[in-house]
Amino acid sequence: MTKSSNIKKPAAAGETKAQRKGVAKPAENVVDLEMSTGADSHMGLRLWLRMLTTTNLVQAELRKRLRNEFDTTLPRFDLMAQLERHPEGLKMTELSRRLMVTGGNITGITDQLEKEGLVSRDTDPNDRRSISVCLTPVGRKAFDKMAAAHEQWVVELFGGLSLEEKSRTHQRLGKLKQHLLDSLKD
Repeated sequence: MTKSSNIKKPAAAGETKAQRKGVAKPAENVVDLEMSTGADSHMGLRLWLRMLTTTNLVQAELRKRLRNEFDTTLPRFDLMAQLERHPEGLKMTELSRRLMVTGGNITGITDQLEKEGLVSRDTDPNDRRSISVCLTPVGRKAFDKMAAAHEQWVVELFGGLSLEEKSRTHQRLGKLKQHLLDSLKD
């Protein structure tokens, strides 16, 4: 594909966006990485780019909906989701590991959530240098609302696939995941 093929063509007189065949409005700031490979590209690369593009589209929409509906961000939602799964709390280092971000990022998000009364920090009784973070009752209630909406949004976003197609895709990605886990061991 040449660069010139990415140039928008003007609409024909009287033609609306909905009438233009094959034109869909992409999610904000999402680049279609699949278009950067030619038809003769290796299928593994094309599959990776398709997965990445799809992930970017879903994440962009989830970010937008979390911001619009709950005035929150995906990283805040993800941190609260980890805490919801661990009512006893998690150490800051464990949150950082699970979310695959730096400790500084976790500290910043935790600071914000604590100011809003959604999480609390407690010193670990076994190690006073270690801080554990828990959802507060207010945080749990807020997260429950977000999680219910998030689940419905994901169901909606994947609504273009039948149950059988979702199941087959899940199974095949599981096979790929296991292959990667087996082949990338230290």
